[in-house]
Amino acid sequence: MSTNLLVKLSSPIYQLVGEVAEEIGLVAYAVGGVVRDVFLNRTSKDIDIVVVGSGIELAKAVARRISPSLRVNVYKNFGTAQFTYKGEMVEFVGARRESYSHDSRKPIVENGTLQDDLSRRDFTINALAIALNGPQKGQLIDMFHGLADLKDKLIRTPLDPDVTFSDDPLRMLRAIRFATQLNFTIVPETFAAIVRNAHRLEIISRERIADEMNKIMLSRQPSIGIKLLEQSGLLVQFLPELVALKGVEVMKGKRHKDNFLHTLEVVDKIAAVTGSDKLYLRWAALLHDIAKPRTKRFDDKVGWSFHGHEFVGAKMIPKIFQNLKLPTNEKMKYVQKLVGLHLRPQALVDDCATDSAVRRLLFDAGDDIDDLMLLCDADITSKNPEKVRKYLDNFQIVRRKLVEIEAKDKLRNWRPPIDGLLIMNTFELRPSLAVGEIKDAVCNAILDGNIGNNYVEAYQKMIDEGISRGLTPKHFYFQEKVENTDDGCTIRVNVKSLQRAMRGKN
Repeated sequence: MSTNLLVKLSSPIYQLVGEVAEEIGLVAYAVGGVVRDVFLNRTSKDIDIVVVGSGIELAKAVARRISPSLRVNVYKNFGTAQFTYKGEMVEFVGARRESYSHDSRKPIVENGTLQDDLSRRDFTINALAIALNGPQKGQLIDMFHGLADLKDKLIRTPLDPDVTFSDDPLRMLRAIRFATQLNFTIVPETFAAIVRNAHRLEIISRERIADEMNKIMLSRQPSIGIKLLEQSGLLVQFLPELVALKGVEVMKGKRHKDNFLHTLEVVDKIAAVTGSDKLYLRWAALLHDIAKPRTKRFDDKVGWSFHGHEFVGAKMIPKIFQNLKLPTNEKMKYVQKLVGLHLRPQALVDDCATDSAVRRLLFDAGDDIDDLMLLCDADITSKNPEKVRKYLDNFQIVRRKLVEIEAKDKLRNWRPPIDGLLIMNTFELRPSLAVGEIKDAVCNAILDGNIGNNYVEAYQKMIDEGISRGLTPKHFYFQEKVENTDDGCTIRVNVKSLQRAMRGKN
């Protein structure tokens, strides 16, 4: 193998590591992803160094050469050390062999040879090394024919796949992730071992599973990985709701589509038009029909229906996210929102759709309206080109309506002029159902166009709603009307009175 491989390692750290290793009598190798990516013509941020000897000793020596103040993180139990160099994490490890207990993926580590270290790698394409110094400097070390597998686009394990996957079941997910990202094929004996060992996934934390799933979701064509997860028996263990979408049922000659395959097509279409910043839009696409199995009904006249699956699906999202240890913050609420709203735009196609309906969609979707419309476009998976054209044209009509109403009413991320605090202070109420009902009544009156979107009319509506519920206003928070705003009026709020009331509530 040519000694020119060192020039293909982009970071200057490799040259420095080789020089320092030579000086202190060690031999160091670049290993793993960075070597693989040299041959795939990809840039890699993985800087992994294997040392025949002490990785900690070499890490400290290299760090001192860079700067006496450079901090080195040392993990003695694993024989590893790492530091940050020019924004990249550089990890050093002594060549080692590993053994595992049946109920843990944490290895028992012993010193070993370079061959021991490369054989413990997950796949042959990741068991490649480039010598940074010594007699083989600049040469490729390929003990398991990883370069041939790279050329043939194959995923296989260096050793017995049953042992590899039983020892560390996360590698099964990694095999599918690499196959998806690189568009490689998992060789039959390796895939068969995944099927045999799929049950071992139970010892892997949901956080690690979600991390691999996210990487599959962010690939160019996520459906490749999701199909492999289902075929291998892995998917059912952490996302059985998605597997339940599989299959077609026929009754009295009427059939519904395979909602699993439809979902994968929707995810791929979203992936084709979005980047890594839209991970949770891809999750919304994956889960948009998740409740169809629970809402499936058959009627002799109309055939199959899934009425309300968007609402049931939105309610399922928190449990799914909690189970996968995905974030249960705004990201989860975003997915919930899109799942719950994904059928709404279709109802606005009709020319008779009211401004009120458009306002409500803008209000409910807020800044996520554009993502919602992308999801709606992707949800059109008919094989009939004329039907697809018709639906896409319909959604263009919806977009025009949304733009018109937004320009007129400015309702994106709109909040009504009256909030719960003002209602409680006005009527001397504690947080209660009545407060929410009054606030909703004001909001609905504005969205329906019954009152203007301004403080004066909203305030009067609040008073009327309170009185209709037998409440008596105890405080008034305006003094006069001034004609000086876009909607023709505003209110000078009695700030001191409001501040006193707020202090009283606190």
